[in-house]
Amino acid sequence: MNFKGVLSLLLLFVSSICFSQTAQNYILGPGDKIEIKVFGQPDLDVSALLGNSGEVNYPFLGKVKLAGLTISQVEQEISNGLKPSYLVNPSVYAQVIEYRPFYIHGEVKEPGAYPYQPAMTVNQAIALAGGLTERASVDKVYIYKEQTKEQQHKGSLNSQIAAGDTIKIEQRLF
Repeated sequence: MNFKGVLSLLLLFVSSICFSQTAQNYILGPGDKIEIKVFGQPDLDVSALLGNSGEVNYPFLGKVKLAGLTISQVEQEISNGLKPSYLVNPSVYAQVIEYRPFYIHGEVKEPGAYPYQPAMTVNQAIALAGGLTERASVDKVYIYKEQTKEQQHKGSLNSQIAAGDTIKIEQRLF
């Protein structure tokens, strides 16, 4: 294998590790659609959109608050709830089917809400919004982080965004 082939494989491996770590650390919130399955128990399969309460109604357990948890924490929570009374050793699998959107406004051609993908950058968000207008300033990029409730902070085109974040692109001075 030549150098380019080895380098391509290495980059693919590193990007897949980064993507999986980002997805594993993803914190659920209202607007996320999730799926929960228990191996060998199809009657316990649930697909649900998390509402403002961040709860889902799960068989045998009732309302379970999932907002604020990672996927592995959701699996653990459901498994622990089923263990003592219903199943001896449940094998629970959970995944995000659809992430809540991010928002972009200001000097982009098509401001609005767009579907989020893990490891997304401001530059990719701008591409989804049709690109920058002629008056846009690449130095005046602000991000409001929904997860941490931070005030706007200055970002760059390479800044990572999260689901639920709001991006504002301001005008440049002529």
